[in-house]
Amino acid sequence: MQAHITININGKDVQTESGISVAAALARSGLNTTRISVTGEQRAPVCGMGICQECRVTINGQAHKLACQTLCIDGMKIETLQSSAQLSSQQQKQKESPL
Repeated sequence: MQAHITININGKDVQTESGISVAAALARSGLNTTRISVTGEQRAPVCGMGICQECRVTINGQAHKLACQTLCIDGMKIETLQSSAQLSSQQQKQKESPL
């Protein structure tokens, strides 16, 4: 039997197995998008070995960490860039709309 740990994904505590990658934990929690590209498209892990860098997330305040190459640790805080991109999109719409 594998031990369970608690990680925090985008502000929500999630129970997961110890020893799995952050990318696997994100997928198991139902979150398949790790970031939003500069053109606004959803991105997700592709290669699983750190080459494509599509799995970049912020871990414990450090940006651009590779989720597929990082193992989960109890208490880890993970932020995907999806929420940041949505905020940026809203801010851009506010700039474009007349007062």
